[in-house]
Amino acid sequence: MTALALGFAPSVSARDPFAWRFGTKVRLVRAAEGPARATATAPETEATAEAAELSHERQLVEKAQAGDRTALGQLLRTHGPRLYRAVLLPRLGSPAAAEEALSVTYLKVVERFQQFSWQAVGVYPWLRVVALRVALDQLRARKRETVFQPEDLEREIDESQHAAREASRSEAHDLAFAKQRVLELVGRLHPRYARALTLRVLEERPREQCAAALEVSAATFDVVLHRAVAALKKELSREPS
Repeated sequence: MTALALGFAPSVSARDPFAWRFGTKVRLVRAAEGPARATATAPETEATAEAAELSHERQLVEKAQAGDRTALGQLLRTHGPRLYRAVLLPRLGSPAAAEEALSVTYLKVVERFQQFSWQAVGVYPWLRVVALRVALDQLRARKRETVFQPEDLEREIDESQHAAREASRSEAHDLAFAKQRVLELVGRLHPRYARALTLRVLEERPREQCAAALEVSAATFDVVLHRAVAALKKELSREPS
């Protein structure tokens, strides 16, 4: 039985805007930068809103554990996009793999939700660990050029048992961690290749602007970027499997 059949289809209709593709296999994710707020929100107001959200979420959890599938579906629709873009996509390297893993995650959540015990930071940390375990199974089963290795996920799962964060903070942590991992890999490359990848991929600058920064033509920049991607893929192949 699939997640779709259960009514919990992955809620990822919009492609993640922070995913980049190198060739056919290597995808990277940078940390999301939320829109600047026009005015600062008072800490007490923000805390009150978070408390209200957690209270509502706890009610949904109680209903879901009592057998209310609508309540469980609402929880999954709320947190599914975050699991997709912050947990699964950076670690698995392609939307297809991430969507498959999200569907499997939903199935495991349905099967095991009675095992969840409420915690002050909500249900997301538990969902995140389920998703990480699914991603770990995928990485172990498939040989692919990815930024993360099974050992990375094993450490994350272990650390998650000791430090549970609220959903938004956990998402920011995961995206920042993925970006840092990318920067570490890029830092091993020839400076010219690293510069090309940083400009075009991490900073998402237009092609012509990247070429100007390197003081080359747009056509020459394309060649440099192609070679930089090849160098990065070679570096990834040296990572312990």
